[in-house]
Amino acid sequence: MNVRKLRLFDTENVFSSENRDEYEKDYARLIQSPAFRRLQGKSQVFGAGTGDYYRTRLTHSLEVSQIAREVGRRLNKTESFLALREHPGLVIEPEVVECASLAHDLGHPPFGHKGEEVLHRLLAADYGLNYEGNAQNYRILMFLEKRAGSDSGLDLTSAVLLGINKYPFSLGDPGRMKGVYPMEWEDGIAYMREQWKMPKGCATLEAQLMDLCDDIAYSTHDIEDGIRAGKIQMNRSFFEDDRLVAHTVQEIVEDQGNSAVGWDQVDIAGMVRQVFTLYLEQWEAIYNACGRETSRARREMKARWVSQFAARVGIIDDPANGWKKVTFVRDGEQDLELLRTMEILKKLAWVTLIKDFRVQRLQKRSEILLQRLWESFKDETTGRLIIPPDWIESYERQQDVWPWPRMVADYIAGMTDAYAEKVYGELYASRTGSIYERD
Repeated sequence: MNVRKLRLFDTENVFSSENRDEYEKDYARLIQSPAFRRLQGKSQVFGAGTGDYYRTRLTHSLEVSQIAREVGRRLNKTESFLALREHPGLVIEPEVVECASLAHDLGHPPFGHKGEEVLHRLLAADYGLNYEGNAQNYRILMFLEKRAGSDSGLDLTSAVLLGINKYPFSLGDPGRMKGVYPMEWEDGIAYMREQWKMPKGCATLEAQLMDLCDDIAYSTHDIEDGIRAGKIQMNRSFFEDDRLVAHTVQEIVEDQGNSAVGWDQVDIAGMVRQVFTLYLEQWEAIYNACGRETSRARREMKARWVSQFAARVGIIDDPANGWKKVTFVRDGEQDLELLRTMEILKKLAWVTLIKDFRVQRLQKRSEILLQRLWESFKDETTGRLIIPPDWIESYERQQDVWPWPRMVADYIAGMTDAYAEKVYGELYASRTGSIYERD
Protein backbone atom coordinates (compact mmCIF):
# COMPACT_ATOMS: atom_id res chain seq x y z
CA MET A 1 0.00 0.00 0.00
CA ASN A 2 1.27 3.48 -0.89
CA VAL A 3 0.58 5.29 2.37
CA ARG A 4 1.17 8.68 0.74
CA LYS A 5 -1.88 8.17 -1.47
CA LEU A 6 -4.02 6.67 1.28
CA ARG A 7 -7.50 8.13 1.66
CA LEU A 8 -9.46 7.62 4.85
CA PHE A 9 -12.75 6.72 3.18
CA ASP A 10 -12.55 6.20 -0.58
CA THR A 11 -9.72 3.69 -0.21
CA GLU A 12 -10.54 1.89 -3.47
CA ASN A 13 -11.24 5.03 -5.53
CA VAL A 14 -14.86 4.07 -6.06
CA PHE A 15 -15.92 7.68 -6.34
CA SER A 16 -13.06 9.08 -8.41
CA SER A 17 -11.85 8.72 -11.97
CA GLU A 18 -8.97 6.36 -12.64
CA ASN A 19 -7.47 8.38 -15.50
CA ARG A 20 -5.88 10.96 -13.20
CA ASP A 21 -3.16 10.80 -10.58
CA GLU A 22 -4.41 10.93 -6.99
CA TYR A 23 -2.86 14.36 -6.41
CA GLU A 24 -4.56 15.70 -9.53
CA LYS A 25 -7.85 14.60 -7.97
CA ASP A 26 -6.93 16.41 -4.76
CA TYR A 27 -6.14 19.57 -6.73
CA ALA A 28 -9.50 19.43 -8.53
CA ARG A 29 -11.41 18.82 -5.30
CA LEU A 30 -9.73 21.79 -3.64
CA ILE A 31 -10.09 24.43 -6.31
CA GLN A 32 -13.70 23.45 -7.05
CA SER A 33 -14.74 23.57 -3.39
CA PRO A 34 -16.89 26.40 -2.02
CA ALA A 35 -14.40 26.91 0.82
CA PHE A 36 -11.66 27.70 -1.71
CA ARG A 37 -13.87 30.09 -3.67
CA ARG A 38 -14.76 31.95 -0.48
CA LEU A 39 -11.11 32.88 -0.01
CA GLN A 40 -11.63 35.55 -2.67
CA GLY A 41 -13.86 37.38 -0.19
CA LYS A 42 -11.64 37.04 2.89
CA SER A 43 -9.10 39.63 4.01
CA GLN A 44 -5.37 39.10 3.72
CA VAL A 45 -4.23 42.45 5.13
CA PHE A 46 -6.57 45.02 3.64
CA GLY A 47 -10.25 44.23 3.77
CA ALA A 48 -11.53 42.17 0.86
CA GLY A 49 -13.16 44.61 -1.54
CA THR A 50 -10.96 47.52 -0.43
CA GLY A 51 -9.66 47.83 -3.98
CA ASP A 52 -9.01 45.81 -7.09
CA TYR A 53 -5.25 45.66 -6.47
CA TYR A 54 -4.70 44.30 -2.98
CA ARG A 55 -4.31 40.64 -2.15
CA THR A 56 -7.02 38.49 -0.63
CA ARG A 57 -6.66 35.09 1.02
CA LEU A 58 -7.26 33.56 -2.40
CA THR A 59 -4.51 35.39 -4.27
CA HIS A 60 -2.15 34.90 -1.33
CA SER A 61 -2.79 31.13 -1.39
CA LEU A 62 -2.19 30.99 -5.13
CA GLU A 63 1.10 32.86 -4.76
CA VAL A 64 2.26 30.59 -1.93
CA SER A 65 1.44 27.54 -4.05
CA GLN A 66 3.46 28.87 -6.99
CA ILE A 67 6.54 29.57 -4.85
CA ALA A 68 6.30 26.21 -3.05
CA ARG A 69 5.83 24.22 -6.26
CA GLU A 70 8.88 25.79 -7.92
CA VAL A 71 11.09 25.43 -4.84
CA GLY A 72 9.96 21.81 -4.52
CA ARG A 73 11.04 21.10 -8.07
CA ARG A 74 14.46 22.65 -7.47
CA LEU A 75 15.01 20.72 -4.24
CA ASN A 76 14.33 17.43 -6.03
CA LYS A 77 17.19 18.31 -8.38
CA THR A 78 19.63 19.48 -5.72
CA GLU A 79 18.90 17.27 -2.69
CA SER A 80 19.97 13.77 -3.74
CA PHE A 81 18.54 12.01 -0.68
CA LEU A 82 15.00 12.91 -1.79
CA ALA A 83 15.29 10.45 -4.68
CA LEU A 84 15.78 7.61 -2.18
CA ARG A 85 12.26 8.09 -0.77
CA GLU A 86 13.50 6.37 2.36
CA HIS A 87 10.53 7.58 4.41
CA PRO A 88 7.10 8.88 3.27
CA GLY A 89 7.69 12.06 5.28
CA LEU A 90 11.08 12.66 3.66
CA VAL A 91 9.66 13.18 0.18
CA ILE A 92 8.81 16.38 -1.67
CA GLU A 93 6.36 16.08 -4.54
CA PRO A 94 5.64 19.50 -6.06
CA GLU A 95 1.98 18.57 -6.71
CA VAL A 96 1.48 17.78 -3.03
CA VAL A 97 3.12 21.01 -1.86
CA GLU A 98 0.98 22.95 -4.34
CA CYS A 99 -2.23 21.40 -3.00
CA ALA A 100 -1.19 21.91 0.63
CA SER A 101 -0.43 25.57 -0.10
CA LEU A 102 -3.79 26.11 -1.75
CA ALA A 103 -5.53 24.67 1.32
CA HIS A 104 -3.41 26.14 4.10
CA ASP A 105 -5.64 29.18 4.75
CA LEU A 106 -9.11 27.65 4.30
CA GLY A 107 -9.70 27.79 8.04
CA HIS A 108 -9.25 31.52 8.36
CA PRO A 109 -12.51 33.33 9.25
CA PRO A 110 -13.62 36.69 7.84
CA PHE A 111 -11.64 39.81 8.74
CA GLY A 112 -8.21 38.19 8.91
CA HIS A 113 -6.38 37.46 12.15
CA LYS A 114 -8.82 39.61 14.12
CA GLY A 115 -11.64 37.24 13.18
CA GLU A 116 -9.63 34.26 14.44
CA GLU A 117 -8.85 36.07 17.68
CA VAL A 118 -12.48 37.01 18.30
CA LEU A 119 -13.91 33.55 17.60
CA HIS A 120 -11.35 31.95 19.89
CA ARG A 121 -12.14 34.38 22.70
CA LEU A 122 -15.91 33.84 22.40
CA LEU A 123 -15.68 30.05 22.28
CA ALA A 124 -13.22 29.94 25.17
CA ALA A 125 -15.17 32.35 27.37
CA ASP A 126 -18.58 30.72 26.94
CA TYR A 127 -17.76 27.04 26.44
CA GLY A 128 -14.09 26.35 27.15
CA LEU A 129 -13.54 25.51 23.47
CA ASN A 130 -11.03 27.06 21.12
CA TYR A 131 -10.84 28.31 17.57
CA GLU A 132 -7.62 28.06 15.60
CA GLY A 133 -7.25 28.64 11.88
CA ASN A 134 -4.92 25.72 11.19
CA ALA A 135 -7.21 23.34 13.04
CA GLN A 136 -10.22 24.74 11.20
CA ASN A 137 -8.58 23.66 7.92
CA TYR A 138 -9.19 20.09 8.98
CA ARG A 139 -12.77 20.78 10.09
CA ILE A 140 -13.38 21.94 6.54
CA LEU A 141 -11.38 19.33 4.63
CA MET A 142 -12.41 16.30 6.70
CA PHE A 143 -15.93 17.17 7.81
CA LEU A 144 -17.66 20.32 6.60
CA GLU A 145 -16.98 20.24 2.85
CA LYS A 146 -18.97 17.77 0.75
CA ARG A 147 -18.24 16.06 -2.53
CA ALA A 148 -20.13 13.61 -4.71
CA GLY A 149 -20.35 10.18 -3.12
CA SER A 150 -18.95 11.32 0.22
CA ASP A 151 -20.27 12.84 3.42
CA SER A 152 -16.81 13.04 4.95
CA GLY A 153 -15.22 16.19 3.57
CA LEU A 154 -13.04 16.15 0.48
CA ASP A 155 -11.28 12.91 1.50
CA LEU A 156 -7.86 14.08 0.34
CA THR A 157 -4.77 11.88 0.23
CA SER A 158 -2.73 11.55 3.38
CA ALA A 159 0.21 13.27 1.67
CA VAL A 160 -1.80 16.46 1.17
CA LEU A 161 -3.47 16.35 4.59
CA LEU A 162 -0.13 15.88 6.34
CA GLY A 163 1.39 18.47 4.00
CA ILE A 164 -0.94 21.04 5.58
CA ASN A 165 -0.13 19.85 9.10
CA LYS A 166 2.67 22.22 10.10
CA TYR A 167 1.65 21.86 13.76
CA PRO A 168 1.46 18.06 14.23
CA PHE A 169 -0.25 18.12 17.61
CA SER A 170 -3.72 17.71 19.08
CA LEU A 171 -5.29 20.81 20.58
CA GLY A 172 -6.64 18.46 23.24
CA ASP A 173 -3.14 18.33 24.74
CA PRO A 174 -2.78 20.63 27.79
CA GLY A 175 -1.45 24.08 26.94
CA ARG A 176 -1.39 23.48 23.19
CA MET A 177 -2.32 26.61 21.19
CA LYS A 178 -1.65 25.41 17.63
CA GLY A 179 -2.56 22.08 16.10
CA VAL A 180 -5.59 19.99 15.13
CA TYR A 181 -8.92 19.80 16.94
CA PRO A 182 -9.18 16.52 18.91
CA MET A 183 -11.93 15.04 16.70
CA GLU A 184 -10.01 15.40 13.43
CA TRP A 185 -6.75 14.42 15.14
CA GLU A 186 -8.15 11.23 16.61
CA ASP A 187 -10.30 10.33 13.60
CA GLY A 188 -7.65 10.79 10.94
CA ILE A 189 -4.42 12.74 11.34
CA ALA A 190 -3.00 10.63 14.16
CA TYR A 191 -3.90 7.45 12.24
CA MET A 192 -2.16 8.70 9.10
CA ARG A 193 0.93 9.69 11.05
CA GLU A 194 1.03 6.20 12.57
CA GLN A 195 0.76 4.63 9.12
CA TRP A 196 3.66 6.79 7.98
CA LYS A 197 5.64 6.11 11.19
CA MET A 198 6.18 9.84 11.62
CA PRO A 199 8.39 10.88 14.58
CA LYS A 200 6.39 12.55 17.32
CA GLY A 201 6.14 16.32 16.89
CA CYS A 202 7.81 16.33 13.47
CA ALA A 203 6.19 17.72 10.32
CA THR A 204 6.71 16.27 6.85
CA LEU A 205 9.18 18.02 4.56
CA GLU A 206 6.23 19.10 2.41
CA ALA A 207 4.50 20.75 5.38
CA GLN A 208 7.71 22.52 6.35
CA LEU A 209 8.22 23.75 2.79
CA MET A 210 4.67 25.03 2.57
CA ASP A 211 5.09 26.87 5.87
CA LEU A 212 8.37 28.52 4.85
CA CYS A 213 6.96 29.59 1.47
CA ASP A 214 3.96 31.08 3.28
CA ASP A 215 6.40 33.23 5.26
CA ILE A 216 8.26 34.18 2.07
CA ALA A 217 5.02 35.34 0.47
CA TYR A 218 3.94 37.23 3.57
CA SER A 219 7.26 39.05 3.95
CA THR A 220 7.36 40.16 0.31
CA HIS A 221 3.87 40.39 -1.15
CA ASP A 222 2.23 42.12 1.81
CA ILE A 223 4.98 44.72 1.80
CA GLU A 224 4.28 45.30 -1.91
CA ASP A 225 0.64 45.96 -1.00
CA GLY A 226 1.78 48.29 1.76
CA ILE A 227 3.94 50.31 -0.63
CA ARG A 228 1.05 50.51 -3.11
CA ALA A 229 -1.28 51.75 -0.35
CA GLY A 230 1.20 54.38 0.80
CA LYS A 231 1.51 52.79 4.26
CA ILE A 232 5.17 52.01 3.62
CA GLN A 233 6.88 55.12 2.27
CA MET A 234 10.06 54.48 0.33
CA ASN A 235 12.19 57.31 1.72
CA ARG A 236 14.84 57.71 4.40
CA SER A 237 12.75 59.68 6.86
CA PHE A 238 10.28 56.78 6.99
CA PHE A 239 12.80 53.95 7.40
CA GLU A 240 15.04 55.89 9.80
CA ASP A 241 12.16 56.84 12.10
CA ASP A 242 13.06 55.73 15.63
CA ARG A 243 9.42 54.88 16.34
CA LEU A 244 9.24 52.47 13.39
CA VAL A 245 12.40 50.75 14.57
CA ALA A 246 11.17 50.58 18.17
CA HIS A 247 7.79 49.15 17.20
CA THR A 248 9.43 46.54 14.96
CA VAL A 249 11.78 45.52 17.76
CA GLN A 250 8.85 45.28 20.16
CA GLU A 251 6.98 42.95 17.82
CA ILE A 252 10.05 40.73 17.49
CA VAL A 253 10.65 40.56 21.25
CA GLU A 254 7.00 39.80 22.02
CA ASP A 255 6.69 37.07 19.39
CA GLN A 256 7.32 33.82 21.23
CA GLY A 257 7.15 31.81 18.02
CA ASN A 258 10.39 33.00 16.42
CA SER A 259 12.88 32.51 19.24
CA ALA A 260 14.61 29.69 17.31
CA VAL A 261 16.26 32.12 14.88
CA GLY A 262 18.75 33.28 17.49
CA TRP A 263 17.71 36.80 18.39
CA ASP A 264 19.83 36.53 21.53
CA GLN A 265 22.90 36.42 19.28
CA VAL A 266 22.42 39.88 17.76
CA ASP A 267 21.64 43.48 18.60
CA ILE A 268 18.01 43.42 17.47
CA ALA A 269 17.63 47.18 17.01
CA GLY A 270 20.91 47.32 15.12
CA MET A 271 19.89 44.54 12.77
CA VAL A 272 16.47 46.11 12.18
CA ARG A 273 18.16 49.35 11.13
CA GLN A 274 20.61 47.42 8.95
CA VAL A 275 17.82 45.57 7.12
CA PHE A 276 15.80 48.76 6.68
CA THR A 277 18.85 50.52 5.22
CA LEU A 278 19.54 47.63 2.84
CA TYR A 279 15.91 47.49 1.77
CA LEU A 280 15.78 51.21 0.99
CA GLU A 281 19.12 51.15 -0.88
CA GLN A 282 17.85 48.28 -3.04
CA TRP A 283 14.65 50.20 -3.72
CA GLU A 284 16.53 53.32 -4.78
CA ALA A 285 18.72 51.32 -7.20
CA ILE A 286 15.75 49.46 -8.67
CA TYR A 287 13.65 52.62 -8.85
CA ASN A 288 16.31 54.37 -10.93
CA ALA A 289 16.86 51.27 -13.11
CA CYS A 290 13.11 51.18 -13.81
CA GLY A 291 13.11 54.75 -15.10
CA ARG A 292 11.73 56.05 -11.78
CA GLU A 293 8.45 54.28 -12.47
CA THR A 294 6.99 53.33 -9.10
CA SER A 295 4.77 50.51 -10.31
CA ARG A 296 7.58 48.70 -12.14
CA ALA A 297 9.98 49.24 -9.25
CA ARG A 298 7.50 47.85 -6.76
CA ARG A 299 7.01 44.65 -8.75
CA GLU A 300 10.72 44.23 -9.41
CA MET A 301 11.53 44.74 -5.72
CA LYS A 302 9.05 42.04 -4.72
CA ALA A 303 10.33 39.63 -7.37
CA ARG A 304 13.96 40.00 -6.31
CA TRP A 305 13.23 39.37 -2.64
CA VAL A 306 11.10 36.33 -3.47
CA SER A 307 13.93 35.01 -5.65
CA GLN A 308 16.53 35.66 -2.98
CA PHE A 309 14.53 33.82 -0.31
CA ALA A 310 13.44 30.96 -2.59
CA ALA A 311 16.98 30.34 -3.86
CA ARG A 312 18.28 29.82 -0.33
CA VAL A 313 15.70 27.22 0.72
CA GLY A 314 17.41 23.93 1.48
CA ILE A 315 17.24 20.88 3.73
CA ILE A 316 19.55 20.10 6.65
CA ASP A 317 19.71 17.51 9.41
CA ASP A 318 17.92 18.49 12.60
CA PRO A 319 19.82 16.89 15.48
CA ALA A 320 17.23 18.11 17.98
CA ASN A 321 14.75 15.48 16.82
CA GLY A 322 16.67 13.24 14.44
CA TRP A 323 14.62 14.47 11.48
CA LYS A 324 15.20 16.86 8.59
CA LYS A 325 14.53 20.60 8.49
CA VAL A 326 13.48 22.77 5.55
CA THR A 327 15.02 26.17 6.10
CA PHE A 328 17.31 28.79 4.57
CA VAL A 329 20.73 27.23 4.07
CA ARG A 330 24.17 28.71 3.46
CA ASP A 331 27.36 26.64 3.27
CA GLY A 332 25.54 23.57 4.52
CA GLU A 333 24.20 25.23 7.67
CA GLN A 334 21.03 27.04 8.63
CA ASP A 335 21.19 30.67 7.53
CA LEU A 336 19.99 32.39 10.68
CA GLU A 337 20.79 35.84 9.30
CA LEU A 338 18.42 35.41 6.37
CA LEU A 339 15.74 33.94 8.64
CA ARG A 340 16.04 36.99 10.90
CA THR A 341 15.90 39.28 7.86
CA MET A 342 12.64 37.65 6.76
CA GLU A 343 11.23 38.04 10.26
CA ILE A 344 12.10 41.74 10.26
CA LEU A 345 10.30 42.25 6.94
CA LYS A 346 7.28 40.34 8.28
CA LYS A 347 7.21 42.59 11.33
CA LEU A 348 7.60 45.66 9.11
CA ALA A 349 4.43 44.61 7.30
CA TRP A 350 2.66 43.98 10.60
CA VAL A 351 3.66 47.28 12.20
CA THR A 352 2.89 49.47 9.18
CA LEU A 353 -0.24 47.70 7.95
CA ILE A 354 -2.02 45.84 10.74
CA LYS A 355 -1.07 48.42 13.39
CA ASP A 356 -2.16 51.36 11.23
CA PHE A 357 -4.89 53.18 13.13
CA ARG A 358 -7.32 53.00 10.21
CA VAL A 359 -6.83 49.24 9.93
CA GLN A 360 -7.28 49.04 13.70
CA ARG A 361 -10.58 50.90 13.37
CA LEU A 362 -11.74 48.38 10.78
CA GLN A 363 -10.61 45.55 13.03
CA LYS A 364 -12.50 47.01 15.97
CA ARG A 365 -15.59 47.24 13.78
CA SER A 366 -15.18 43.63 12.68
CA GLU A 367 -14.76 42.57 16.31
CA ILE A 368 -18.07 44.21 17.23
CA LEU A 369 -19.74 42.71 14.17
CA LEU A 370 -18.57 39.15 14.88
CA GLN A 371 -19.43 39.39 18.55
CA ARG A 372 -22.98 40.47 17.77
CA LEU A 373 -23.40 37.70 15.21
CA TRP A 374 -22.23 35.24 17.87
CA GLU A 375 -24.72 36.63 20.38
CA SER A 376 -27.51 36.21 17.82
CA PHE A 377 -26.69 32.58 17.02
CA LYS A 378 -25.31 31.06 20.21
CA ASP A 379 -28.68 30.28 21.78
CA GLU A 380 -29.83 27.13 20.00
CA THR A 381 -33.56 27.89 20.19
CA THR A 382 -33.12 31.28 18.54
CA GLY A 383 -30.27 30.24 16.29
CA ARG A 384 -32.27 27.46 14.66
CA LEU A 385 -34.68 30.07 13.34
CA ILE A 386 -32.09 32.32 11.67
CA ILE A 387 -29.32 29.98 10.49
CA PRO A 388 -29.78 28.53 6.96
CA PRO A 389 -31.71 25.20 6.89
CA ASP A 390 -28.87 23.16 5.33
CA TRP A 391 -26.67 23.98 8.31
CA ILE A 392 -29.42 22.91 10.70
CA GLU A 393 -29.94 19.66 8.80
CA SER A 394 -26.21 18.90 8.92
CA TYR A 395 -26.15 19.68 12.63
CA GLU A 396 -29.05 17.34 13.34
CA ARG A 397 -27.31 14.49 11.52
CA GLN A 398 -24.04 15.04 13.34
CA GLN A 399 -24.97 16.56 16.70
CA ASP A 400 -23.48 13.65 18.63
CA VAL A 401 -20.04 14.88 17.45
CA TRP A 402 -20.93 18.48 16.58
CA PRO A 403 -22.01 20.60 19.59
CA TRP A 404 -24.07 23.68 18.85
CA PRO A 405 -21.32 26.23 19.74
CA ARG A 406 -18.89 24.53 17.35
CA MET A 407 -21.50 24.59 14.59
CA VAL A 408 -22.08 28.32 15.15
CA ALA A 409 -18.33 28.95 15.00
CA ASP A 410 -18.11 26.90 11.79
CA TYR A 411 -20.96 28.90 10.23
CA ILE A 412 -19.46 32.29 11.12
CA ALA A 413 -15.93 31.23 10.17
CA GLY A 414 -17.08 30.16 6.72
CA MET A 415 -18.44 33.62 5.91
CA THR A 416 -16.68 36.01 3.60
CA ASP A 417 -16.18 39.56 4.85
CA ALA A 418 -19.06 40.78 2.68
CA TYR A 419 -21.44 37.99 3.70
CA ALA A 420 -20.75 38.66 7.40
CA GLU A 421 -21.58 42.33 6.76
CA LYS A 422 -24.77 41.30 4.94
CA VAL A 423 -26.02 39.05 7.73
CA TYR A 424 -25.13 41.66 10.33
CA GLY A 425 -27.07 44.24 8.34
CA GLU A 426 -30.13 41.99 8.16
CA LEU A 427 -30.08 41.51 11.94
CA TYR A 428 -29.12 44.96 13.17
CA ALA A 429 -29.37 47.62 10.46
CA SER A 430 -32.49 49.65 9.75
CA ARG A 431 -32.68 48.26 6.21
CA THR A 432 -32.82 44.55 5.51
CA GLY A 433 -32.15 42.43 2.48
CA SER A 434 -34.82 40.84 0.35
CA ILE A 435 -36.27 37.54 1.64
CA TYR A 436 -35.78 36.19 -1.90
CA GLU A 437 -32.00 36.39 -1.71
CA ARG A 438 -30.29 33.02 -1.67
CA ASP A 439 -27.74 32.34 1.09
